[in-house]
Amino acid sequence: MTIAPNLSRRSLLQGAGGLVVAFSLTGGVRPASAETAAVLKSVAEGAVDSYISIDPKGMVTVYSGKIDYGTGVRTGFAQMAAEELSVPLDRVTVIEGDTSLTPDQGPTYGSLSIEVGGQAIRKAAATAREALLDAAGERLGVERAGLTITDGMIRGDGGEISYGDLLNGENFSLEVNENVRLKDPAQFTIVGQPIIRDGLPGKITGAFEYMQDLKIDGMAHARVVRPPAIDATLEGVDESSISHLPDVQIVQKGNFLAVVAESEWTAVRAAREISVTWATTESLPDQAQLWTHVRETPIAKDDVTSDIGDVDSAAGTRQVKATYDFALHTHGSIGPSCSVADFSDGKLVSWSSSQATHRLRGQLSDMFSVPEEDVRCIYIEGAGCYGRNGHEDAAADAALISRELGRPIRVQWMRHDEHGWDPKGPPTLIDLTATIDDAGAVAAWSSEFFIPQGAGGRVALLGANLADLPTNQDTNPGGITNDSAIPYGFPNIRTVCHRLESTPLRPSWIRAPGRMQNTFANEAFLDEVAAELAVDPMEYRRGLIDPADKRGLAVLDRLKEFAGWEPRPSPRSGGDGDGARLTGRGMAYVKYELKRTYVGAVAEVSMDANSGAIKVDRFFVVHDCGQIINPAGVRAQIEGNVIQTTSRTLMEELTFDRNMVTSLDWASYPILRFPDVPEVNIELIDYPNEVPWGAGEPTAAVVSACISNAVFDAAGIRLRSVPFKPAKVRAALSEQRS
Repeated sequence: MTIAPNLSRRSLLQGAGGLVVAFSLTGGVRPASAETAAVLKSVAEGAVDSYISIDPKGMVTVYSGKIDYGTGVRTGFAQMAAEELSVPLDRVTVIEGDTSLTPDQGPTYGSLSIEVGGQAIRKAAATAREALLDAAGERLGVERAGLTITDGMIRGDGGEISYGDLLNGENFSLEVNENVRLKDPAQFTIVGQPIIRDGLPGKITGAFEYMQDLKIDGMAHARVVRPPAIDATLEGVDESSISHLPDVQIVQKGNFLAVVAESEWTAVRAAREISVTWATTESLPDQAQLWTHVRETPIAKDDVTSDIGDVDSAAGTRQVKATYDFALHTHGSIGPSCSVADFSDGKLVSWSSSQATHRLRGQLSDMFSVPEEDVRCIYIEGAGCYGRNGHEDAAADAALISRELGRPIRVQWMRHDEHGWDPKGPPTLIDLTATIDDAGAVAAWSSEFFIPQGAGGRVALLGANLADLPTNQDTNPGGITNDSAIPYGFPNIRTVCHRLESTPLRPSWIRAPGRMQNTFANEAFLDEVAAELAVDPMEYRRGLIDPADKRGLAVLDRLKEFAGWEPRPSPRSGGDGDGARLTGRGMAYVKYELKRTYVGAVAEVSMDANSGAIKVDRFFVVHDCGQIINPAGVRAQIEGNVIQTTSRTLMEELTFDRNMVTSLDWASYPILRFPDVPEVNIELIDYPNEVPWGAGEPTAAVVSACISNAVFDAAGIRLRSVPFKPAKVRAALSEQRS
């Protein structure tokens, strides 16, 4: 079934105006020219040619709409394609996130890259392999059943022929067969192997080229001059204030203001020294009253995420109640966002580290009222990406300035831009109640989550807002209702997400959005219930999991052995005395979104009862993500989840006044440093015959609860408010003693 024209590579290059984008396995990048915005290559979902091509030398190119955000999935994609095609891994190159070359597989989020994007590549490669076997049988004049494949060479009694010779530079012109025969996992030689992920050596040596390193001919440097308040109006610009700086151009459109220079340092100086008059408005709530503000925000709608039995009629002799909250967080990307744009002759090429280049293309198309086919977005890996940070906004900045000046523009955000203006992980407030009956069992579990509305849409582009250009205004903090429902079998359960009409600051998703906050509250509160009932937290959870869920039970059983768990109620008996070092262990469990990737974890913490300082010493993680494509990559993701979420749990908290964000640097928004990184011990459970699930987020969901539960085990205090800063610990200890 032909769904794409047969094109030779020669005609492809001629039609494309010269395709000059290439990604090497060492991480080097050569930029595409503005003339390549209309590449004659299939990007249709479901076409083999959209995902796979093989050149006359047998070199395989994989095209992925999902991108590698530092998670190692690029290597996983290559492994999956190489395995199905039976070619060496070093013959596979992956091109990702280029709207003119790759299919639209949706944004890269939700730990779905391997499960969705990788599976599409795997099926395309398998479909290609089957077609190549059919063609080889005809060419060699032998029965297909007698053919074998080794290193991209098909052999039979009638001779041998390579993939490259069979295709001779032509496309496959096939639809992906969704029911294609996949390779038997028992025959895997590449999938399941711990391959060093692409780009890692260069990142260690400093040779890796990030988005921030990209340069193109004729490029000028720009800095955006930010308002002093979230809601501010530009009233005047004193151009003479920077007249001493050479060749500086000013771009102003509405409340958007930028300075452009040939030298980057000149642009930095101009942004610092230009004199601007703004009218400001206090639009943010008082941070000291944040949780009152959240609770009093009008509710747009309620999402009931579970409703089992009748919570209101459940009989009980006592109730356990608690309220948990999770602070606003910034993405805090180590390398501030960057983008290069070339807007000329009505066509735009945008280079950025967007995790959603196809969606960004639509947003830029709307912003400038140009057809989508005249916009090309190209992904280049950025220095620090976890969620929808400022990369798309930097792309809008660069595109706007490039359109105004008619030349390529590079916009590099500064630290105060990244901390002050990237969209934020929104605040989360959770009320929980457990009703306990005469027999000492939970008769009812109910919870209410106060979270922003919106999901699955686009985050409004900052530059478009300032310039009063079209952009989607919907709030989009991610799928933050996930994991509000619980994986435990109580007779009566009701979980409700109150979707609020507004939230302070522009929200977007940040690693494990909602799942982290919701699992923190659920798993810490379940620990409270276990303590109330004086039972072991791990055995209690095990008894609440559906006996049919063998994989969930297996995770807890392996965790008990792996972590050397001592069955007992928490907190531990006795103590080291006032001012002494206290130690404790806490655990948590998640079945991610109640349908995939199981994680069980134990944290070991030590704390000083005088200072209130907490240190996470060790983590034990048991992880089941189904079929493991690259165990080295999975381990790296688990380690990253633990380290980053430990930082978010212990110390990260965005601050703001009535005008704007005030935590604009690493001093006011500290993150975990190397001496405080916990030791992470990992045990992977591999199911080679099952679906491969994601590993980029699930472990993050359990970290905060593990730490909270470990602190309770050590000191008998409950920490229900992230971050667990020393002042909160001291206050809880003081209340306990009184």
